[in-house]
Amino acid sequence: MRLLPAALRRALFFFVLAFCIIPSAKAAERQALVVGMASYAHIPPLRNTVHDAQALSETLERIGFEVTTLIDAPKAELAEALSDFAFRSETADLALIYFAGHGVEVQGENFLIPVDAVVKSNRDIQQQSISLTAMLSAVDHARKMRVVILDSCRNRPFDDLIETDGSSTSDSTSGARGAGGLAPAAPDRGTLVAFAARDGQVALDGVGENSPFAQALVDNIAEPGLEISLMFRQVRDEVLAQTNNLQEPHTYGSLPGMPYYIAGEPDARSELAVDDLRIAWSALRGEQAAQLERLAADGDTRAMMGLAYMRLNPNSDNFAPAQAADLLARASAAGAPEAMHELARLYEAGTGVEQNTAKALALFEQAAALDYADAINDLGFLHYQGGLGLRRDPAKALEFFERAAELRQSQALFNYAALIDDGLVPGKGPEAAADYLYQALRGGSSDVLNLLSEQPKMFKAGTLRALQAELSDHGFYSGAFDGDFGPATRTAIRAAYGLIE
Repeated sequence: MRLLPAALRRALFFFVLAFCIIPSAKAAERQALVVGMASYAHIPPLRNTVHDAQALSETLERIGFEVTTLIDAPKAELAEALSDFAFRSETADLALIYFAGHGVEVQGENFLIPVDAVVKSNRDIQQQSISLTAMLSAVDHARKMRVVILDSCRNRPFDDLIETDGSSTSDSTSGARGAGGLAPAAPDRGTLVAFAARDGQVALDGVGENSPFAQALVDNIAEPGLEISLMFRQVRDEVLAQTNNLQEPHTYGSLPGMPYYIAGEPDARSELAVDDLRIAWSALRGEQAAQLERLAADGDTRAMMGLAYMRLNPNSDNFAPAQAADLLARASAAGAPEAMHELARLYEAGTGVEQNTAKALALFEQAAALDYADAINDLGFLHYQGGLGLRRDPAKALEFFERAAELRQSQALFNYAALIDDGLVPGKGPEAAADYLYQALRGGSSDVLNLLSEQPKMFKAGTLRALQAELSDHGFYSGAFDGDFGPATRTAIRAAYGLIE
């Protein structure tokens, strides 16, 4: 962990306080919103979307998700559920949305149709539906994984119903006219969007109670110890087999670099839950490790990084840092910013490669240019301290820390809040420091939780009062804004973090 001098005096308490917080129940670490739309009032109904939603909802509940299920919901109810889900998912490790129903593309954007939509034009679709962008926003703040699954485009619901109103051309509404299907998705880094059928294709209902895609999802998502990226690959293969290659599910975007197991840990192996990616990826065994090798050979950059982490584990039989560097170099060349950042650290330390500070700095800068928050935070530290040949430049460092904090990088949120609290950031005062501390809490920073719970006076009174006001604005606190972090404020801090008293 790289910490600034302003933050270091606070950070010294983290190691002492780590055992001081009395554990209590954690809010649901896996949140899901499952939506099934079938009984449309003004467009053709669908046959098995409700069955699909119910089957997935039951499966997710069985493997430990907190699930909100909506069936045949009008737009207002769906919008309200999305807003509530967005707030709850901020303290979840994984936020997942599944939508089964009509979906169409208008002007390159995907829209999911509620049952009360009355559609006579493309503008009606845009105004009366929920966009994929809104769904992505609802999962955006989950701490580790963000997934949106669209089981849509089972037919063309608006054939002969749409009137041209000037908002688009007939070619731009491929879900309403033409071949059918959704537009390719482009989610932010760290978010995965899964389509039941590749963009431009129509998903099939199949012959059973559930569609081929929904059935494959239910079959695979509950398999214990199946890594999430490999799970979606198995879903794809099963659907292709069931539909004689007529339907190919497809995923867009990228997952974060840590392995993740939707249905828990294989053989209750606790090492899969650790933060050290070298240990976590090394726990992947047998056929899954072989699948990772095949995916890497096909150019999958996340698979390359997983294999690289395995080869960086000194306690593993696969320890081979030079091979790890080669894998990271391949992933970096393919444009993966996380790989650039990890390779920079190898060059900085001389691990698996000859130490080269110039190459390390160049790779940090390349990753930062792609908005990779960890690299941006590291550049802030390097500019603040003067490292890797850089001239010490605190003003430049503040720019990097602010960028990383805006991207919700946990260390940067704390560092930047501490710098503001110390009066070192021109134009920002207690309210800004409190906002960054609140974001760190919501983002799952146990360090900030411990510090604010046990040593709040290490921040100035103005920042503490502003944080109480922030907690009040979000419904966690109802006391006075006096800077006194008594039992009520500490309870509010824990609730904001996601701990249930």
